[in-house]
Amino acid sequence: MKITALLTDNAVLAEIGQRLARRRLEIQLTQAEVAEQAGIGKRTLERMEAGQASQLGTLVRVLRALDAMPGLEGLLPEPGPRPMDMLKRKGKVRQRASGKRSGKPAGEPWRWGEDS
Repeated sequence: MKITALLTDNAVLAEIGQRLARRRLEIQLTQAEVAEQAGIGKRTLERMEAGQASQLGTLVRVLRALDAMPGLEGLLPEPGPRPMDMLKRKGKVRQRASGKRSGKPAGEPWRWGEDS
């Protein structure tokens, strides 16, 4: 199954769990062996493979034990500067986000009770 934004969180967790189990079987390791290499309990790995939530650190440990760490780079690639932003900032790297702009016209003063 392809993981898309249309899937529920539980469906995504179930798919990740199935992929972990298939990878483990592909490299011919038992749950006990992977759990030991990852430094987690066998029951924790069983829950992950069953699609239950776990901590991000635990996922990283399991991926390392399954020799699947390179896949994390594709998960969330390091963002690079956009060319137009670099021109506007004269080569300086952005330090903070500006947030959403409100729909108020420029020049109008802020007044109490105008929460938007």
